Amino acid sequence: MRDDKYKWIEPKELPVTHVKELSASLGLDPTLIKVLLNRGFDNEQSINNFIEDDQEAIHDPFLLHDMQKAIDRIQSAIENGESILVYGDYDADGVTSTAVMYETLEQLGANIEYFVPDRFKDGYGPNMDEYQRFIDAGVQLIITVDNGVSGFNEIELANQNNVDVIITDHHELPDKLPNALAVVHPRYPQAEYPFSDLSGVGVAFKVTQALLEELPTDLLDLYAIGTIGDLVSLTDENRQLVKWGLKQLQETQRIGLAKLMEVAGLNQAKVDEQDIGFGIAPRLNAVGRIENATKSVELLRTFDEDEADKLAEDIDGINKKRQGLVQDIYSEAEKIALDEDHKNRETLVVVGHNWHQGVLGIVASRLVELTNKPTLVLSDSETSADFKGSGRSVPDLNLFNALNQAPDIFENFGGHHMAVGLTIAKNNLKSLEEVLEKGAKEADISYKNKAELKVDAEINASDISLDLIASLKKMGPFGTDNQQPFFELKHIELKNVKAIGQDSSHLKFALPSADGQQIDAIAFKRGELADQYANATDVSLVGTLSENEWRGNVKPQIMVKDLKTSGIEIIDQRTNNFNVNLFQNQYVYVFFHEKLLEVTQKNITNRELVFYKDLEDNADINTFAIVDCPESMEDLESVLGQVHPNSIVLYFFHQTDFYAAGMPTRQEFGHVFSFLKQNNNFEKAKLGKVSKTLNIPNEKFNFILNVFFELNFVKIDNGLLKIEPVTDKVELSSAPIYQRRKRLIKVQEQLLYSNSNELTQLITPYLGE
Repeated sequence: MRDDKYKWIEPKELPVTHVKELSASLGLDPTLIKVLLNRGFDNEQSINNFIEDDQEAIHDPFLLHDMQKAIDRIQSAIENGESILVYGDYDADGVTSTAVMYETLEQLGANIEYFVPDRFKDGYGPNMDEYQRFIDAGVQLIITVDNGVSGFNEIELANQNNVDVIITDHHELPDKLPNALAVVHPRYPQAEYPFSDLSGVGVAFKVTQALLEELPTDLLDLYAIGTIGDLVSLTDENRQLVKWGLKQLQETQRIGLAKLMEVAGLNQAKVDEQDIGFGIAPRLNAVGRIENATKSVELLRTFDEDEADKLAEDIDGINKKRQGLVQDIYSEAEKIALDEDHKNRETLVVVGHNWHQGVLGIVASRLVELTNKPTLVLSDSETSADFKGSGRSVPDLNLFNALNQAPDIFENFGGHHMAVGLTIAKNNLKSLEEVLEKGAKEADISYKNKAELKVDAEINASDISLDLIASLKKMGPFGTDNQQPFFELKHIELKNVKAIGQDSSHLKFALPSADGQQIDAIAFKRGELADQYANATDVSLVGTLSENEWRGNVKPQIMVKDLKTSGIEIIDQRTNNFNVNLFQNQYVYVFFHEKLLEVTQKNITNRELVFYKDLEDNADINTFAIVDCPESMEDLESVLGQVHPNSIVLYFFHQTDFYAAGMPTRQEFGHVFSFLKQNNNFEKAKLGKVSKTLNIPNEKFNFILNVFFELNFVKIDNGLLKIEPVTDKVELSSAPIYQRRKRLIKVQEQLLYSNSNELTQLITPYLGE
């Protein structure tokens, strides 16, 4: 059975001699060379430029649109002592952007303050009431960080009050841009900046670089956190600056960050991009999701140890609260996503009531992972009838562009390719569903199509070592567009297979290596496969390599992304609920019972429905489904032996569970015969009440009567049931219907009562591969 969730894209064949030559010349592991060659680094120079620090990757900040205009205005404001406001955002990218800009301007002697909007009171981006408040307070220059391009009306308000606004942002540009004094943005139309994927903190950092006329190395730790936290491309300038930023973070003098790493259980001296992505950034994000994110900026800036301790503990507690909220809301949202109204749509708009709006983006991400569908998760609240929420997408759909086709339906809207935030009135929810579904159709995406998983190289278990893992780290830091290498291992035997975790949701197993050692492997959220993989001897998997440290011992391990067994895919969907939903896909549907086939043909007219004896002309089938349970294993073998599908779906529908009912006992046979003997010439029409009188289930009672009929113990004459004289001893088991039931009990025991692994092992030998 193949349980792969992805479409594996195999690596290209590489000349062995070329790999060896590059490996020897550069002093790099041959496996690393294979990965780099498959990623397009095809000569020594390009490999060296990628592996070593590349100073030339750091671009001139003045190539950014309006940078000179922005710097001139900021310097003028500093010189004249004008009141400057840094207007930030509440996610990890936003709070690091705020800290970077504030600290730089403070260092230059500016009259400066910062403001982080409240997600629930102010919403995302510029807010009219807040702009008015700061204008009234005498602010003369507003600098936005990680926001601003969607604030057309707010910036008009500032202009009318002679307050200049400098926008520094990286989000998708709307059709109508605000009339700001300067718009510093890496993707501004017709701009000359060579790298378009800066984060919000990246743009703020470039402004800082321009102001200081040098690279502000003391801010690189914040650059790394914001950039990794916002999932922007870790290539080009971002990769190099994050690379340096990780080194800075390992030695950071920011007491708050050190305390946050401590409460998160991270080793500061070894902190890497994974620790930021799963430890630091989620905690900073959690604050803005639950309350005001000013606390996160304070943590980044404080030099007071007691304050740092308190802030770090508070933020860790907020993150735990966030985790609980996510789980509760996801449980409800999952049911909606999989219900009859949603399960066949290409996209999802999941709407709840009074869900905590700060965590809806995380819930949307999990639903995308579950369903492979672009997803919006929205909720109203006790204080507002409008629905607010977040969306997450799949790589083949630009979510911002898809929704921006109908900008008028939104009260507020912004985002980029993979993520959006929005506010919408209740009466526009239907339109939202239609716009999103239309976008999916135009992009020609389907949730049924497996996402691609690009394999970087094929290796053996014996190739895996701590030395290889150390060599691969030279490709880091890893992230968007520079993923950890995915390796494929083929034809492996699994050892010690078990489900782990509090809810047994994860799969753990070991691979035997050539040196006799075992390499542990973990597959998150695949615990349901534990039974069917318990004895698997021919498995292929794709995963990444990492170190596992336990009590001072460091071992290599595999983090499994996907796995499958070789051969035909066997999909276990056994059911005793016969309905039209079984026939949704374009399969060939095979029936063992002609009457069931005839009934189905009257209701299902757009699918290929075939009686099993007529399958000979359908030998070349991609996917076929066995609808009902066969009456013998020989019938099943005859079907499986002549077809060559890629996958088989097993419904094995059955109207009667003969295995559960069992064979009537000799005592039950005797009770029925005695009753008929005592009530000779019994009216057939009254038989329906007899089973209750004898305390024998009706199905069994009717079966016993049929055995008696076949053995000529009874007959019906003019509607009366009569006992026939028996001269010779006849075994009940000699009746054909008795033998049929005995056979059906055995078949159902094997096909209906086996677990998935046992069923796979039973069926596999029959397959005509």
